[in-house]
Amino acid sequence: MKIQERTGAGGGRSSVPAPPMSGERLPAPPRERKPALAALAVLLILLGALGATTLVLRAGDRIEVVKVTKPIPAGGHVSKANTASVLVAADDSIDYIPWEQLSGLMKLKAVSPIPGGVVPVGQMFTGETGLGAGQATVGLSLKEGQYPNNLKQGDLVAAYRVGNTTGTGSSTGSSDSSSSSASTSLIVDKAKVSFLQETTDSDVISSTNLPVTLTVDSTKAAELAQAAAAGQVALVLIPSS
Repeated sequence: MKIQERTGAGGGRSSVPAPPMSGERLPAPPRERKPALAALAVLLILLGALGATTLVLRAGDRIEVVKVTKPIPAGGHVSKANTASVLVAADDSIDYIPWEQLSGLMKLKAVSPIPGGVVPVGQMFTGETGLGAGQATVGLSLKEGQYPNNLKQGDLVAAYRVGNTTGTGSSTGSSDSSSSSASTSLIVDKAKVSFLQETTDSDVISSTNLPVTLTVDSTKAAELAQAAAAGQVALVLIPSS
């Protein structure tokens, strides 16, 4: 009898699982992996590292070249006053002018006008004089007051003989012309300033004279040179038209 009671009691139990106790968390579903995004992130990191390496290598491969800081007219020259050194990336396909060659570059002339801020190349300069038939160049060394303060390369000027010229003689050697010449007389009515030595306040100058080169008619060159040697030349700026 006891066995039957136990069996009957056990048979009345329910087969439904007991509900979870309060406070227990349900298991989270596994996260979906995205290998494409991971590969893209790795690729971006590698590209960034490669770009940084390239910049470092390029920064170390630089050369010091000439840069024009002020406009230079056609036929003009470079000087320490209108140039500066600048670092650029080395490139064999570009004919940069090394900064250590500036002194040699000063002897050449600009083929065409060069604006300020340009890094010039060798093809922009020539060693040819560019003088036409019947022309000559005369070098002057002028003191302050013998030239206008705003004088620059490419300007047109008239050259006058100034001061007492008695006894200096004329280009023809006539003593009468020498004794009767006026204190101020026109030598050249139209000359071009083909070179002007520009200076800055930082330059150390042993002389206060300004070197100027004029392109004139060859028939006036001797007289102008004679007056220049005596320090009796004054320049007057004239209109270019």
